[in-house]
Amino acid sequence: MTKIDRYILVLFLRTTLICFCSIAGIFVVFHAFTNMDDLLRQGQQQGGLLAVMLRFYGPFMLLLFDMTGAITTLMAFLFTVGWLRRTGELTAILSAGISHGRILRPMVYASLIIILVQLANREFVLPHYRNALSGKAKNVSGNKEERITPQMDYMNRVFLDGGGLIAKQKLIRDPSFRLDGNYTGFGDLLTAGTARWMEADENHGCGYLLKEVKFPEDIDAIPSLGLEDRMILLTRKDYPWLEPGQCFFTTSVRTEFLQTNASAKTRASVAELMSRVRNPAVHNSLDLQVLLHERIVRVPLDFGLILLGLPIVINRNERNLFVMIGVAMFTVLGFFMVKTLGNAMGSNGLWFSPPMAAWFPLILVGPIAYVRYRDAQLV
Repeated sequence: MTKIDRYILVLFLRTTLICFCSIAGIFVVFHAFTNMDDLLRQGQQQGGLLAVMLRFYGPFMLLLFDMTGAITTLMAFLFTVGWLRRTGELTAILSAGISHGRILRPMVYASLIIILVQLANREFVLPHYRNALSGKAKNVSGNKEERITPQMDYMNRVFLDGGGLIAKQKLIRDPSFRLDGNYTGFGDLLTAGTARWMEADENHGCGYLLKEVKFPEDIDAIPSLGLEDRMILLTRKDYPWLEPGQCFFTTSVRTEFLQTNASAKTRASVAELMSRVRNPAVHNSLDLQVLLHERIVRVPLDFGLILLGLPIVINRNERNLFVMIGVAMFTVLGFFMVKTLGNAMGSNGLWFSPPMAAWFPLILVGPIAYVRYRDAQLV
C-alpha cells in the first residue's frame, strides 16, 4: 500500500464515519425529543437519563449501521472523490498515468470490509439485542409484558397461548395450552400460573416448566405421557425433580416464536432462521423463507450496490457533486425497488419461489455491477 493509498483510505473511512454519525445524530435527536417524557421517567428509576439513553440507543446504533451501511459507504465514495476533485488532487494523480480503478481500489476493498463487519454485526451481535430492539422508550429494561402470538405445535398437537409474554425472561404469564392430541388424564386443557422456557439438560428436553398448575387440578397424580419414544408431558409422579404443582411440556416452539413483534424474527441470525424453517413443529410462512435466502445473499448484494455506483464516482462528464448525489439516490431507489418487488412476489407466491425471489436481485444486479467494476479498472 502506497502513501497515496493510505491517504485516500483514511479520507474515505473518515468520510464514512461522518456520514454515519450524521444519520445517527438525526435519528437520536428526533426520536429522543419525541419520547423525552418516557426517557426522563425511566432515567429517574434506573440511574439517570444518560445511562438509559445509552442502553436504549446503543442497540439501535448497531441496527442503524446494519440498515444503512451500504448506502453510507456509497455516499462516502461520492464525497471522497468529490473532495479529491475539488482540491485538484485527483487531477494530479490522473495526470501521472494512474487509472480511476487504481485510485478507487483502496475504497473498494474498504467497502467490502465494512460490509463484512455488517455481516458479523448482523449474525453475532444483533440477535442478542432483539428484545431491546423490539421495545419502546417506555420499556428500556425490556421486562414489561407484551402480547403473545398463539402458536400451534404440530408435532405434539398442542396449541400454545397465554395471558402475556415477557420475552427477556422467556416467561409466559397465565399459559393456556390446548391439548388437541390424545392426552389421557390431562383432558383438553393445561393451564398454570407461569411457564418458563428451559433448554434441554440431563433431566428433560427443551420446553416449558409450568408452575402453579391450575388444570388438571390433580397434576401430581397423573402419569407422564408421550408419543412413541418422546416424553411430552412430564409430571411429578414419574419425575421427582419436579416440585408439587409443576409440569414440564417438551416442545421445540421457543418463546421467540410467540412474540408479536417482528424483530424477534427479522433480527435472528441465519443459523436461527434455518433452524426455524427446518422445525417441523411450527408453520413457516413464505416470507420467512424469503427472509432466510435474502440474508444469505445480503453481502454480495450490498457489495453489488457499491459497484453500481462506480460510474457515478468516476464522473467522466465533470458533473456537479449534487447532481452525482441525485443520480446515486435514483440508483439506490431502483436497487431497492427491484429487491422489494422480488421479495413481495416471493412472499405472496406469485411467479417466484422464495429462494428465487431472494436471489433474483443478485442475478440482475451482479453482472451489471461486475461490468461496471471492470470498466472502472480501464478508465
